Amino acid sequence: MGLGWVATLVCERVLRRTFSLHKAQSVEDMENFFQLVRNIVPAPTLKKHKGQDGQIGVVGGCQEYTGAPYFAAISALKVGADLSHVFCAREAAPVIKSYSPELIVHPVLDSLSAVEEVQKWLPRLHVLIVGPGLGRDDQLLSNVRGIVEASKARDIPLVIDADGLWLIAQQPALIQGYQKAILTPNKMEFSRLWEAVIGGPVDDRDHRGSVLRLSQALGNVTVVQKGEQDLISNGQQVLACSQEGSSRRCGGQGDLLSGSLGPMVHWALLAGPEKTNGSSPLLVAAWGACTLTRQCNHQAFQKHGRSTTTTDMISEVGAAFSKLFET
Repeated sequence: MGLGWVATLVCERVLRRTFSLHKAQSVEDMENFFQLVRNIVPAPTLKKHKGQDGQIGVVGGCQEYTGAPYFAAISALKVGADLSHVFCAREAAPVIKSYSPELIVHPVLDSLSAVEEVQKWLPRLHVLIVGPGLGRDDQLLSNVRGIVEASKARDIPLVIDADGLWLIAQQPALIQGYQKAILTPNKMEFSRLWEAVIGGPVDDRDHRGSVLRLSQALGNVTVVQKGEQDLISNGQQVLACSQEGSSRRCGGQGDLLSGSLGPMVHWALLAGPEKTNGSSPLLVAAWGACTLTRQCNHQAFQKHGRSTTTTDMISEVGAAFSKLFET
Protein backbone atom coordinates (compact mmCIF):
# COMPACT_ATOMS: atom_id res chain seq x y z
CA MET A 1 0.00 0.00 0.00
CA GLY A 2 1.63 3.29 -1.13
CA LEU A 3 1.89 6.40 1.01
CA GLY A 4 -0.07 8.35 -1.60
CA TRP A 5 -3.03 5.95 -1.28
CA VAL A 6 -2.92 6.22 2.53
CA ALA A 7 -2.88 10.02 2.34
CA THR A 8 -5.84 9.95 -0.02
CA LEU A 9 -7.78 7.65 2.35
CA VAL A 10 -7.07 9.90 5.35
CA CYS A 11 -8.14 12.95 3.37
CA GLU A 12 -11.39 11.26 2.33
CA ARG A 13 -12.16 10.35 5.94
CA VAL A 14 -11.58 13.94 7.08
CA LEU A 15 -13.79 15.24 4.30
CA ARG A 16 -16.53 12.74 5.12
CA ARG A 17 -16.43 13.71 8.79
CA THR A 18 -16.49 17.42 7.96
CA PHE A 19 -19.38 16.93 5.54
CA SER A 20 -21.30 14.89 8.08
CA LEU A 21 -21.10 17.79 10.53
CA HIS A 22 -22.54 20.23 8.04
CA LYS A 23 -25.09 18.35 5.95
CA ALA A 24 -28.80 18.38 6.71
CA GLN A 25 -30.00 15.31 8.57
CA SER A 26 -31.40 12.40 6.57
CA VAL A 27 -34.90 11.09 7.23
CA GLU A 28 -33.34 8.30 9.29
CA ASP A 29 -31.31 10.78 11.34
CA MET A 30 -34.41 12.87 11.95
CA GLU A 31 -36.36 9.85 13.18
CA ASN A 32 -33.46 8.96 15.47
CA PHE A 33 -33.67 12.39 17.07
CA PHE A 34 -37.42 12.13 17.48
CA GLN A 35 -36.76 8.93 19.42
CA LEU A 36 -34.06 10.55 21.54
CA VAL A 37 -36.47 13.32 22.54
CA ARG A 38 -39.12 10.72 23.35
CA ASN A 39 -36.53 8.98 25.52
CA ILE A 40 -36.06 12.03 27.75
CA VAL A 41 -39.75 12.91 28.15
CA PRO A 42 -40.87 11.80 31.63
CA ALA A 43 -43.80 9.42 31.69
CA PRO A 44 -46.91 10.58 33.57
CA THR A 45 -47.23 8.79 36.89
CA LEU A 46 -49.20 9.13 40.10
CA LYS A 47 -46.03 8.60 42.15
CA LYS A 48 -44.43 11.99 41.48
CA HIS A 49 -44.84 15.15 43.53
CA LYS A 50 -45.16 18.72 42.29
CA GLY A 51 -41.87 20.08 41.06
CA GLN A 52 -40.14 16.92 39.91
CA ASP A 53 -40.88 17.51 36.23
CA GLY A 54 -39.44 21.00 36.30
CA GLN A 55 -39.39 24.26 38.20
CA ILE A 56 -38.44 26.93 35.70
CA GLY A 57 -37.44 30.54 36.32
CA VAL A 58 -37.78 33.35 33.77
CA VAL A 59 -35.68 36.48 34.33
CA GLY A 60 -37.17 39.37 32.37
CA GLY A 61 -40.06 41.74 32.10
CA CYS A 62 -39.91 45.52 32.34
CA GLN A 63 -42.40 48.36 31.93
CA GLU A 64 -42.35 48.18 28.12
CA TYR A 65 -42.18 44.40 27.67
CA THR A 66 -44.55 42.21 29.65
CA GLY A 67 -45.70 39.74 26.98
CA ALA A 68 -42.36 38.04 26.40
CA PRO A 69 -41.79 36.72 29.96
CA TYR A 70 -45.40 35.56 30.06
CA PHE A 71 -45.03 33.69 26.76
CA ALA A 72 -41.82 31.98 27.95
CA ALA A 73 -43.19 31.05 31.37
CA ILE A 74 -46.56 29.78 30.16
CA SER A 75 -44.88 27.79 27.36
CA ALA A 76 -42.73 26.03 29.95
CA LEU A 77 -45.90 25.02 31.81
CA LYS A 78 -47.67 23.92 28.63
CA VAL A 79 -44.74 21.70 27.66
CA GLY A 80 -44.86 19.99 31.04
CA ALA A 81 -43.00 21.90 33.73
CA ASP A 82 -44.75 21.88 37.09
CA LEU A 83 -44.01 25.46 38.16
CA SER A 84 -42.99 28.66 36.38
CA HIS A 85 -41.54 31.68 38.18
CA VAL A 86 -41.10 35.12 36.62
CA PHE A 87 -38.55 37.53 38.14
CA CYS A 88 -39.45 40.93 36.69
CA ALA A 89 -39.38 44.67 37.36
CA ARG A 90 -41.94 45.97 39.84
CA GLU A 91 -44.05 47.83 37.27
CA ALA A 92 -44.30 44.74 35.07
CA ALA A 93 -45.49 42.38 37.80
CA PRO A 94 -49.21 43.35 38.04
CA VAL A 95 -49.52 43.16 34.26
CA ILE A 96 -47.88 39.74 34.01
CA LYS A 97 -50.01 38.46 36.90
CA SER A 98 -53.12 39.62 35.08
CA TYR A 99 -52.27 37.45 32.07
CA SER A 100 -52.45 34.19 34.02
CA PRO A 101 -52.94 32.92 37.56
CA GLU A 102 -50.66 29.99 36.69
CA LEU A 103 -47.43 31.96 37.10
CA ILE A 104 -45.51 32.83 40.27
CA VAL A 105 -44.42 36.43 39.79
CA HIS A 106 -41.65 38.14 41.77
CA PRO A 107 -41.44 41.97 41.36
CA VAL A 108 -37.77 42.21 42.34
CA LEU A 109 -35.64 42.62 39.22
CA ASP A 110 -35.19 46.40 39.48
CA SER A 111 -34.56 46.48 43.22
CA LEU A 112 -31.14 47.09 44.77
CA SER A 113 -31.34 43.62 46.36
CA ALA A 114 -32.41 41.84 43.14
CA VAL A 115 -29.53 39.36 43.11
CA GLU A 116 -30.11 38.36 46.74
CA GLU A 117 -33.88 38.08 46.17
CA VAL A 118 -33.46 35.76 43.20
CA GLN A 119 -30.72 33.79 44.95
CA LYS A 120 -33.25 32.74 47.58
CA TRP A 121 -35.15 30.84 44.91
CA LEU A 122 -32.26 29.32 42.96
CA PRO A 123 -32.09 26.12 45.11
CA ARG A 124 -35.63 25.31 43.93
CA LEU A 125 -35.11 26.00 40.23
CA HIS A 126 -33.98 23.47 37.64
CA VAL A 127 -33.43 25.88 34.72
CA LEU A 128 -33.26 29.66 34.40
CA ILE A 129 -34.40 31.43 31.21
CA VAL A 130 -32.73 34.83 30.96
CA GLY A 131 -33.79 37.70 28.71
CA PRO A 132 -37.45 37.66 27.59
CA GLY A 133 -38.76 41.23 27.91
CA LEU A 134 -35.66 42.30 29.82
CA GLY A 135 -34.96 45.58 28.05
CA ARG A 136 -31.61 47.34 28.20
CA ASP A 137 -31.81 49.46 31.32
CA ASP A 138 -28.36 49.59 32.91
CA GLN A 139 -29.59 48.76 36.41
CA LEU A 140 -31.59 45.75 35.20
CA LEU A 141 -28.66 44.46 33.15
CA SER A 142 -26.32 44.86 36.10
CA ASN A 143 -28.70 42.87 38.30
CA VAL A 144 -29.06 40.16 35.68
CA ARG A 145 -25.29 39.91 35.41
CA GLY A 146 -25.17 39.10 39.12
CA ILE A 147 -28.01 36.59 38.77
CA VAL A 148 -26.19 34.79 35.94
CA GLU A 149 -23.02 34.58 38.05
CA ALA A 150 -24.99 33.24 41.02
CA SER A 151 -26.71 30.66 38.81
CA LYS A 152 -23.42 29.48 37.36
CA ALA A 153 -22.04 29.08 40.90
CA ARG A 154 -24.94 26.69 41.59
CA ASP A 155 -24.46 24.86 38.26
CA ILE A 156 -27.97 25.79 37.09
CA PRO A 157 -28.61 25.43 33.33
CA LEU A 158 -29.24 28.73 31.56
CA VAL A 159 -31.27 29.50 28.45
CA ILE A 160 -30.35 32.98 27.20
CA ASP A 161 -32.50 34.84 24.70
CA ALA A 162 -33.51 38.34 23.57
CA ASP A 163 -31.86 41.12 25.60
CA GLY A 164 -30.05 38.48 27.62
CA LEU A 165 -28.08 37.99 24.40
CA TRP A 166 -27.48 41.75 24.25
CA LEU A 167 -25.84 41.45 27.67
CA ILE A 168 -23.69 38.52 26.52
CA ALA A 169 -22.60 40.47 23.43
CA GLN A 170 -21.41 43.25 25.73
CA GLN A 171 -19.63 40.80 28.07
CA PRO A 172 -18.97 37.41 26.41
CA ALA A 173 -16.83 36.36 29.37
CA LEU A 174 -20.02 36.12 31.42
CA ILE A 175 -20.93 32.89 29.65
CA GLN A 176 -17.57 31.78 28.23
CA GLY A 177 -17.05 28.05 28.73
CA TYR A 178 -20.27 27.50 30.71
CA GLN A 179 -21.47 24.37 28.97
CA LYS A 180 -24.83 24.27 30.74
CA ALA A 181 -25.89 27.34 28.76
CA ILE A 182 -27.92 27.54 25.56
CA LEU A 183 -27.98 30.75 23.52
CA THR A 184 -30.90 31.24 21.12
CA PRO A 185 -30.03 34.12 18.75
CA ASN A 186 -31.97 35.20 15.68
CA LYS A 187 -30.08 36.53 12.66
CA MET A 188 -29.39 39.98 14.08
CA GLU A 189 -28.48 38.67 17.55
CA PHE A 190 -26.17 36.08 16.00
CA SER A 191 -24.34 38.77 14.03
CA ARG A 192 -23.95 40.85 17.18
CA LEU A 193 -22.52 37.89 19.10
CA TRP A 194 -20.22 37.02 16.22
CA GLU A 195 -18.77 40.52 16.06
CA ALA A 196 -18.27 40.60 19.83
CA VAL A 197 -16.65 37.17 20.11
CA ILE A 198 -14.91 36.59 16.76
CA GLY A 199 -14.91 39.95 15.01
CA GLY A 200 -15.79 40.93 11.47
CA PRO A 201 -18.91 40.03 9.51
CA VAL A 202 -20.53 36.57 9.56
CA ASP A 203 -19.84 34.34 6.55
CA ASP A 204 -23.32 34.06 5.04
CA ARG A 205 -22.11 31.40 2.61
CA ASP A 206 -21.60 28.83 5.37
CA HIS A 207 -24.30 29.05 8.02
CA ARG A 208 -23.48 25.68 9.58
CA GLY A 209 -19.79 26.49 9.75
CA SER A 210 -20.56 29.83 11.38
CA VAL A 211 -22.73 28.41 14.17
CA LEU A 212 -20.11 25.72 14.81
CA ARG A 213 -17.34 28.29 15.00
CA LEU A 214 -19.24 30.64 17.31
CA SER A 215 -20.00 27.79 19.70
CA GLN A 216 -16.33 26.81 19.74
CA ALA A 217 -15.23 30.40 20.32
CA LEU A 218 -17.57 30.60 23.33
CA GLY A 219 -16.03 27.47 24.84
CA ASN A 220 -18.50 24.94 23.39
CA VAL A 221 -21.58 26.69 24.68
CA THR A 222 -24.64 25.37 22.82
CA VAL A 223 -25.91 27.85 20.23
CA VAL A 224 -29.31 27.69 18.52
CA GLN A 225 -29.34 29.97 15.49
CA LYS A 226 -32.98 30.57 14.58
CA GLY A 227 -33.84 30.96 10.91
CA GLU A 228 -35.25 29.24 7.85
CA GLN A 229 -33.64 26.18 9.38
CA ASP A 230 -32.73 26.23 13.07
CA LEU A 231 -29.06 25.33 13.35
CA ILE A 232 -27.83 23.91 16.65
CA SER A 233 -24.22 23.36 17.66
CA ASN A 234 -22.21 22.57 20.77
CA GLY A 235 -18.91 23.15 18.98
CA GLN A 236 -18.56 19.48 18.10
CA GLN A 237 -21.45 18.87 15.72
CA VAL A 238 -24.19 20.79 13.96
CA LEU A 239 -27.84 19.73 13.84
CA ALA A 240 -30.42 21.23 11.51
CA CYS A 241 -34.07 21.40 12.52
CA SER A 242 -36.16 21.49 9.35
CA GLN A 243 -39.57 20.67 10.79
CA GLU A 244 -42.24 22.45 8.75
CA GLY A 245 -43.35 25.71 10.32
CA SER A 246 -45.09 28.57 8.56
CA SER A 247 -44.39 31.85 6.82
CA ARG A 248 -45.91 33.81 9.68
CA ARG A 249 -43.46 35.91 11.71
CA CYS A 250 -44.82 37.72 14.73
CA GLY A 251 -43.39 38.75 18.06
CA GLY A 252 -43.23 36.10 20.75
CA GLN A 253 -42.29 32.98 18.80
CA GLY A 254 -38.78 33.06 20.21
CA ASP A 255 -40.24 33.21 23.71
CA LEU A 256 -42.21 30.03 22.99
CA LEU A 257 -38.90 28.39 22.02
CA SER A 258 -36.99 29.56 25.09
CA GLY A 259 -39.88 28.54 27.35
CA SER A 260 -40.02 25.09 25.76
CA LEU A 261 -36.31 24.70 26.28
CA GLY A 262 -36.70 25.11 30.04
CA PRO A 263 -38.33 21.75 30.88
CA MET A 264 -36.66 19.94 27.98
CA VAL A 265 -33.20 20.89 29.24
CA HIS A 266 -34.15 19.69 32.72
CA TRP A 267 -35.49 16.39 31.39
CA ALA A 268 -32.49 15.80 29.13
CA LEU A 269 -29.94 16.41 31.88
CA LEU A 270 -31.94 14.24 34.27
CA ALA A 271 -32.12 11.43 31.71
CA GLY A 272 -28.40 11.65 30.94
CA PRO A 273 -26.33 10.47 27.96
CA GLU A 274 -27.55 6.87 28.33
CA LYS A 275 -31.06 8.00 27.29
CA THR A 276 -29.69 10.24 24.52
CA ASN A 277 -27.56 7.48 23.02
CA GLY A 278 -24.36 9.36 23.79
CA SER A 279 -25.52 12.60 22.16
CA SER A 280 -25.23 15.81 24.15
CA PRO A 281 -28.38 16.15 26.30
CA LEU A 282 -28.51 19.88 25.56
CA LEU A 283 -28.40 19.23 21.80
CA VAL A 284 -31.29 16.79 22.10
CA ALA A 285 -33.28 19.25 24.22
CA ALA A 286 -32.63 22.08 21.78
CA TRP A 287 -33.61 20.00 18.76
CA GLY A 288 -36.79 18.92 20.52
CA ALA A 289 -37.76 22.47 21.48
CA CYS A 290 -37.07 23.80 17.97
CA THR A 291 -39.13 21.00 16.42
CA LEU A 292 -42.02 21.60 18.83
CA THR A 293 -42.03 25.36 18.23
CA ARG A 294 -42.16 24.87 14.47
CA GLN A 295 -44.98 22.33 14.76
CA CYS A 296 -46.99 24.76 16.93
CA ASN A 297 -46.40 27.46 14.34
CA HIS A 298 -47.54 25.14 11.54
CA GLN A 299 -50.70 23.98 13.30
CA ALA A 300 -51.73 27.48 14.33
CA PHE A 301 -51.17 28.81 10.81
CA GLN A 302 -53.34 26.05 9.35
CA LYS A 303 -56.21 27.37 11.49
CA HIS A 304 -55.65 31.13 11.52
CA GLY A 305 -53.53 32.01 8.48
CA ARG A 306 -52.08 35.49 8.44
CA SER A 307 -53.92 36.45 11.64
CA THR A 308 -51.91 33.86 13.62
CA THR A 309 -50.35 35.18 16.83
CA THR A 310 -48.08 33.60 19.41
CA THR A 311 -51.08 33.06 21.68
CA ASP A 312 -52.56 30.85 18.96
CA MET A 313 -49.29 28.92 18.74
CA ILE A 314 -49.13 28.36 22.49
CA SER A 315 -52.65 26.93 22.35
CA GLU A 316 -51.25 24.25 20.04
CA VAL A 317 -48.47 23.08 22.39
CA GLY A 318 -50.39 20.13 23.85
CA ALA A 319 -51.54 18.70 20.53
CA ALA A 320 -48.19 19.37 18.83
CA PHE A 321 -46.23 17.74 21.66
CA SER A 322 -48.48 14.67 21.56
CA LYS A 323 -48.17 14.37 17.78
CA LEU A 324 -44.38 14.63 17.80
CA PHE A 325 -43.24 12.92 20.97
CA GLU A 326 -46.03 10.77 22.40
CA THR A 327 -47.17 8.73 19.38
